[in-house]
Amino acid sequence: MKPLAAIAMSLALVACATLEQEPLPAGLSEQPPADWPQRQTTLQNFNHWVLTGKLAVRQPGDSGSAVINRWTQNDEHYELALSSSFLGMGSTRLEGSPGFIELELPDGETYASSDPQGLIYSATGWELPIDALVWWIRGLPSPDGNYRLAFDREGQLAQVQQKGWTIRYERWRAFMDDRPELPARLTARKGEKLVRLVVSSWQPGSAD
Repeated sequence: MKPLAAIAMSLALVACATLEQEPLPAGLSEQPPADWPQRQTTLQNFNHWVLTGKLAVRQPGDSGSAVINRWTQNDEHYELALSSSFLGMGSTRLEGSPGFIELELPDGETYASSDPQGLIYSATGWELPIDALVWWIRGLPSPDGNYRLAFDREGQLAQVQQKGWTIRYERWRAFMDDRPELPARLTARKGEKLVRLVVSSWQPGSAD
C-alpha cells in the first residue's frame, strides 16, 4: 500500500495534468513564480471578507447584471446581497456553503437546494458556478476539480482553466496594505457563456 503522502502527491499531479493541454495565449506560461506557494497559502487563509462590486452574466439568449451590495464570506459560508436585473428588479439574496444554497427572490419567495448551481440555473437560466467563484474571486483554483494555471511575464496569475471554464484575470489591485494584490476584474468563459466580476471594495471580515 502506498503511503498517504505519496497518494496525495500523485492525485495532485493528476489534477493538474489531466486537462486538455491547449496552447496558452501569447505571453503566458505554466511556470509559476518562486513566491507562488507562499502567495497561494496566504490567499487560501484569507477566508473572511466583505466585498462590493458588480456581476454581469451573458449567455445564449439571455444576459443581465447585478450590483453586489455585499458579499460576506466566513470560511466556507457565503452570503451575497444583490440588486438590479439579477432575477428581476429588486433585491436578491444568496446564502450557502459548498453543496448547499438558499436563494431568496425579490418577492420574498425562498428556495433551498443541495445543488447550488442547479438551483440558480432553474431560477434564472444562467450557469453560475457559485461554489467555484468563492475561490476564483481570490485568484485561486477551486480545490474541487482538475485545473490548469497560467502566469504572465510579471509572475501574476493570468488564467485558470477549471470545470470547463477559462477564467482570465484582467486587473489586480492592492485593496489592503497587509494582503497581496487581489483580483479587481475577472472574466469566466465557458463556450458562449460568460460571467464577469468587477470588485469595487474588499475588506477583511470580522474573523480575519
